[in-house]
Amino acid sequence: MRTRWIKLALGTLALGYVACLVSLTVEQRRFLYFPGATHVAATETDYALHRDGVTLRGWVLNPGADRALVYFGGNGDAIQNARADLGRWADGRTVYLLAYRGYGASEGQPAEGALFSDALALFDAVAPHHASVALLGRSLGSGVASFVAAHRPAERLILVTPFDSVARIAQARFPIFPAALLLSDKFESWRYAPDVHCPVLIVEAGDDQSIPDASTRRLAAAFRPPPAFITVAHADHNSLLDAPAYGEAVTAFLHPDSGPASAARVPAPAP
Repeated sequence: MRTRWIKLALGTLALGYVACLVSLTVEQRRFLYFPGATHVAATETDYALHRDGVTLRGWVLNPGADRALVYFGGNGDAIQNARADLGRWADGRTVYLLAYRGYGASEGQPAEGALFSDALALFDAVAPHHASVALLGRSLGSGVASFVAAHRPAERLILVTPFDSVARIAQARFPIFPAALLLSDKFESWRYAPDVHCPVLIVEAGDDQSIPDASTRRLAAAFRPPPAFITVAHADHNSLLDAPAYGEAVTAFLHPDSGPASAARVPAPAP
């Protein structure tokens, strides 16, 4: 009787494990992308990019400037909320914010390949109208920005609360599952870092509960030469956006002619 119950219990655990495995595999993009709170009407946007039968929409700030900045938001960011800060920090640059597929007023569904392809298309649409294009990516957007900087001649690159690999983070959070193998959208920024040849600034939140410090440091170690690196103390993944040091660092890095950026180069372990 005891053996029977043990077998039954083990069978139940196995079925539960398989069920969780299937759920993680089928629903993985629902765990990665959170567009629900970002939606706006198309009439509230002022910029559109049409490609592959999909219309992506967003905003343009400070139009007509010689230099440009393209912003890529996080996986739950309503990027329109960043307009006031970016318009001020990037004074003297035209700023482009384009919502990912399925976010804001953009059509389609988000996926790594689509986000990368759309980001390259945005860079290619913007670049002919400006002398140079800088990139700023926050959280998930740091993965998009890193990819673009590795494949296009970006003037400079700012990565805010970045990671080396979504696959590595997922594996650490779900150690009993082969999460890294199951993920379709891996966002492995460490692979693209060696091909980035512009100045890079990394801004890390000192109390980030979403992106492990080790992940950010591994990414930093993948760049050659090492990036400028700032840790904003006592800020978490989201409160960093309200920290004065964050805006000051971005402003200084985007305006190198006005004085040295207040960023230190720090050692980081190899990925």
